[in-house]
Amino acid sequence: MAGSRGRDVHLPDEPFDLMAELERFRNMRNSVIPENITSLMDRATRELIESGLADQVIRVGSMAPGFSLPNISGEWVTLDQVLSRGPVVVSFYRGVWCPFCNLEQRALQQYLPQINGLGGSLVAISPQTPDNSLSMAEKNALTFEVLSDVGSAIADSYGLVFRLPDYLQEAYDQLGHPLPLFNGAGRQSLPIPATFVVAPDGVVRFAYANPDYTYRADPEDILATLKSIS
Repeated sequence: MAGSRGRDVHLPDEPFDLMAELERFRNMRNSVIPENITSLMDRATRELIESGLADQVIRVGSMAPGFSLPNISGEWVTLDQVLSRGPVVVSFYRGVWCPFCNLEQRALQQYLPQINGLGGSLVAISPQTPDNSLSMAEKNALTFEVLSDVGSAIADSYGLVFRLPDYLQEAYDQLGHPLPLFNGAGRQSLPIPATFVVAPDGVVRFAYANPDYTYRADPEDILATLKSIS
């Protein structure tokens, strides 16, 4: 697992099944990260679930909040601009330091030809600075838009943002990935990982947000939604 003081779980290079790999990573986590830290992670996940934040996330049938965000080349990308070409898959992830996020984004890259073949586009959004978004794209050979939502205003408009508990901030420091290093000075907030499919009329047709960061949307469900739109 990335961030465990140099020990890194190998990310698959060949085509893989995201659901199976997520399960493998969940099973592997406790053997890679010290128990005193995994217990804090699990505590934070329980508290986030109990907070009810997931109930505030944008739902199917809602209008998707717009955005204008910089990509890894410093160019500004808007939701309206991408929607003009067809439906859009919007993936909110935590950061390049998160192995589950790297796994998910590699899986979405794997599905990109099918997404494009159904007339869709794909954008990934995180609270990271543009330099760290570039690292994410390069590490995983991503060819879709990777956007920086520094300050998390867009993620907040989707109902996803929470502040990292103080005890987990300390744990992340111990693991070698303090959030301000990736998100900018003083930035201690993250989005719940989430995936949305937005139809060309701006209406959300698919929404998945799980307070447990070790679970992600099944790409097959994304494709099924795109097929229903097209």
